[in-house]
Amino acid sequence: MSAGWVEAFLEMMAVERAASKNTLTAYGKDLQDAHGFLSARKRDFASASAEDIEAYFTDLGARGLSPATASRRRSALRQFHRFILGEGWRTDDPSRRVEAPKKGRPLPKVLSREEVESLIAAAGDKDPAHGLRLACMIELLYASGLRISELLNLPLAALTRDPTYLIVKGKGGKERLAPLNDAARTAVKAYLEVRSGFLPSGIKSSPWLFVSRSAAGRLTSRRVAQLLDEAAAVAGIDREKVSPHVLRHAFATHLLEGGADLRVVQTLLGHADIATTQIYTHVAEGRLKAVVEEKHPLAKKS
Repeated sequence: MSAGWVEAFLEMMAVERAASKNTLTAYGKDLQDAHGFLSARKRDFASASAEDIEAYFTDLGARGLSPATASRRRSALRQFHRFILGEGWRTDDPSRRVEAPKKGRPLPKVLSREEVESLIAAAGDKDPAHGLRLACMIELLYASGLRISELLNLPLAALTRDPTYLIVKGKGGKERLAPLNDAARTAVKAYLEVRSGFLPSGIKSSPWLFVSRSAAGRLTSRRVAQLLDEAAAVAGIDREKVSPHVLRHAFATHLLEGGADLRVVQTLLGHADIATTQIYTHVAEGRLKAVVEEKHPLAKKS
């Protein structure tokens, strides 16, 4: 790998674009993957041609990667080449004229209101303490549209005074307000009563809301996914439909179905681009069509 180029790129992303640790790790792996492909062709980032980059993009599509992963890897390589061109380390950008395959963006999986309620009820089938913890996590994800990383990074101090909203640090370190409804606040209070039972042995306090007896000292996203999977089985819901991110999707879709403004949903989700939020209009199109028919003067029957 061209000495220092990737490290310099990641440093720029961290300092100038405030990229999160997870983003930097993902981009580092993406560029390592591209370098491995180029090495097999006896190339590197300094000598790669447009044909090499095109072959790599084609290879990504042939591997059966998820559209999101393949798209991120293409984006990482494009941004990297723009960076090294700007630094003067190359006099051309071999990725510039290579078009990525155009694929339709998949619609997000969404749970109905009844399914969310069933999932929360299923959490209660666990022993009392574990049930209260899982119900609390589900309520927070659904009430506030949190990402799983945002949920697990919540400090205990943020919830101890029964707030009506949270200040959440999302992607790129950007902060936003996340609302808490009565159900979520009630669930938090119930969980706080049993939280101490989840502290690691010999530890009397922890700054995290969702502590764990594991070596990490707090719950991991993998463990939360496992707990949701178990609750889905109890609730009789297809396990493929349930994940922390699906609860975030449900939050957004149900808001739009209830008549919320798209810009408001964009703000609540922490999306930088409203185009990202607009995908939910396809999921909630039945409700949106009904709103137009009810509210638009030309749609009203005489």
